[in-house]
Amino acid sequence: MQNGKFGKQNLHFMKNDNDPFDGFYKGKRVLVTGHTGFKGSWLTSWLLKMGAKVSGLALAPKFEKGLYTSAGLETQIKSYIGDIRNFEFVNNVFKKEKPEIIIHLAAQAIVFEALENPYETFDVNIKGSLNILEACRKNTSALSLVYITSDKCYKNKEWVWGYRENDELGGFDPYSASKAAAELVFHSYLETFFNHTSLNAASARAGNVIGGGDWSDYRIIPDTVRSVINKKSLEIRNPSSTRPWQYVLEPLRGYLSLAKLLYEKNSGKDYRGSWNFGPLVENNVNVRTLIEKTVKSWDCKLKVNYGATEPGKNESVLLFLSYEKAFHLLNWKPALNIDQTISFTVDWYKKQHMDKKAGMLEFTYKQIDNYLNIVKNKQ
Repeated sequence: MQNGKFGKQNLHFMKNDNDPFDGFYKGKRVLVTGHTGFKGSWLTSWLLKMGAKVSGLALAPKFEKGLYTSAGLETQIKSYIGDIRNFEFVNNVFKKEKPEIIIHLAAQAIVFEALENPYETFDVNIKGSLNILEACRKNTSALSLVYITSDKCYKNKEWVWGYRENDELGGFDPYSASKAAAELVFHSYLETFFNHTSLNAASARAGNVIGGGDWSDYRIIPDTVRSVINKKSLEIRNPSSTRPWQYVLEPLRGYLSLAKLLYEKNSGKDYRGSWNFGPLVENNVNVRTLIEKTVKSWDCKLKVNYGATEPGKNESVLLFLSYEKAFHLLNWKPALNIDQTISFTVDWYKKQHMDKKAGMLEFTYKQIDNYLNIVKNKQ
């Protein structure tokens, strides 16, 4: 375990906080699972910026250049390093921190990794998620749970319209199946154990999230950035696959909005169930287009070798999400188009690469503010 403190740097930025949640998170005890990962570190940064008392539960950070490490987040929060599949470990964190709000992100999140290690993927994504639900059942401090799965939990029928929350779940590959199964486990707990308790819970599904600070293997943007920085050619398997690309802060804004509404006593139960947080329709572009736009935004040259999907690899070609429910009931809608999404993403990587003395937490806070200004101007 690593114990962090709220530093002067963080408090300085909170003075001029651009907070769309009207101070709700200030002082709240929030537990983020997977806080050392890509989405988790962005969520942790945003919560710190709003003055939340953040604790995290995850494996040790995998990449030194990732946001969690480069922004020094381990000094800002209470960080518990361990395996989410260990129930005793998970339950002890709950007992010690007594979280009011839990946002569950911890997962094996790489599709290709699931093809190489299917057993571990099912074990982490099902058993690990089950441990979070069971800890919520056994500890009464939690009032709000947002349980993150994936857009790939839907049974992909390759149709051209967006999947809605009541569409069929399923999966033709281990990763997708693990996420569909995690959804079924969640809903069984919601209906059986959380129906008459003070805890309100919801599952959330997002698209293919991109943004600065992600250095994971087998992901398009990190692979592209590594190729640009190292001046090496990029090998791409499936350039025609279309994905719902979205900037990392877009779904996180949805998760935070949902967690707040679930927490509120009078209306919390109205927001239980499942939610999609997808991008604008125009952000559904294929892999080739995403790479070309990224290279153009970086203003560089990159040799890309485009291939075809490997035999036996069950990858979807079309996958869109409908966010109509979130729009009508949460007043949430995506704010960034694909070019803005890529611009924010490239700017973070370029800052880290070009400015070796950069304060990446400060720059991350700046990007959060810039993003929220765009959201505000579109409302």
